[in-house]
Amino acid sequence: MNTQRTEPLMVPDPQALASVQLLCNSRDPYRTGPEQDDLFLRAMQEILLWHQQRSPFFAALLTSKQIDPAAIKRVRDLARIPAVHANFFKTHELLSVDRSTLTSSLTSSGTTGQKSQMFYDPFTLLSGQGMVAAIFSYYEWIKPNQQTNYLLYAYEPVPASRLGTSHTNTFLCRFAPASRVSYALRATGTGSHEFDLFGAIRTLQEYADEGLPVRIFGFPSFLYFTLVRMRDLGISVTLPPDSLVFLGGGWKGAAGKQIPKEELYALITDRLGIPDDRCREGYGSVEHSVPYVECAHHHLHQPVWSRVLIRDVTTLQPLDDGEPGFLHFITPHTTSVPAVSVLMGDLAVMHRDCPCGLETPYFEVLGRAGVSRNRSCAVAAAELLKREAL
Repeated sequence: MNTQRTEPLMVPDPQALASVQLLCNSRDPYRTGPEQDDLFLRAMQEILLWHQQRSPFFAALLTSKQIDPAAIKRVRDLARIPAVHANFFKTHELLSVDRSTLTSSLTSSGTTGQKSQMFYDPFTLLSGQGMVAAIFSYYEWIKPNQQTNYLLYAYEPVPASRLGTSHTNTFLCRFAPASRVSYALRATGTGSHEFDLFGAIRTLQEYADEGLPVRIFGFPSFLYFTLVRMRDLGISVTLPPDSLVFLGGGWKGAAGKQIPKEELYALITDRLGIPDDRCREGYGSVEHSVPYVECAHHHLHQPVWSRVLIRDVTTLQPLDDGEPGFLHFITPHTTSVPAVSVLMGDLAVMHRDCPCGLETPYFEVLGRAGVSRNRSCAVAAAELLKREAL
């Protein structure tokens, strides 16, 4: 099992994207300081020019906003880079590389509406995986000599599946050798999946008897339903203390039953015996594949490969820390598609001074705007922000 590259991952054009390559090959995920800011700015200049020269859409966008890539020289200049809403990728196919160089395409795991589709060349795909590996290494979650059982609250793979969440969870199994891998969302053979609730409970009981560390990855909602049923039935197990819960992908169609993650983590500890600091959540999307992973205090910190802004829901102006608005991600790591500045549908707020000791800011996701087909994103956002302020 090889999770650390021995050779630097090469960008499509090493001369034009030298700083992009240097930044994206960084194995120190939370490094800060003036030198790191300078490297990020140089990488952004390079990637903006890259897409400007290869994507007519992105070139026109920069021109309409009167943005010269060479003028992005200070951290505050990053806010001037025009954002493309994540929804735009649901209806438009944008490429900045020749189609023959693409290695894969993935779709979002949304349960309703048009799904996003993103295209990956080798650098974009492998650099994103390298970022995940760097963060897992930082938290000492890479255990090449530790046999591990996996329970994945993700879609059981089927031929030609391109769901991003399935690929992500399968990739995460590389960081500790698998003894057994079980899926809670089972393929039916008819092109759909079903949640195997009692199969998940039985798997947890078997894993507890086997005594190997257990890693539970995937959607938090289905794990929650499992734990609630275990509580109702009076069932609990004790998994080894070095087991790990790493969740992501949101609550999807079960948003109405979502509980605070603190309550979910307490339920995990109560039913499975896994301590709070071994329960983490990640945030990511096919439109912006830089990984955001909770620290031990359950905060989603900004890594070196991106910058995170919060935008006003009405004016889209950048906001200060503590003010809620739309989540906006900026990264130079995507060479295949001009997804370097993506405005998400999620509402969030930025914070600093985390007790974990990391110096990078972190964001708190408040919810998703546009939750009803008959209401605009702005209306839904305003309502959610009003509730947050009460």
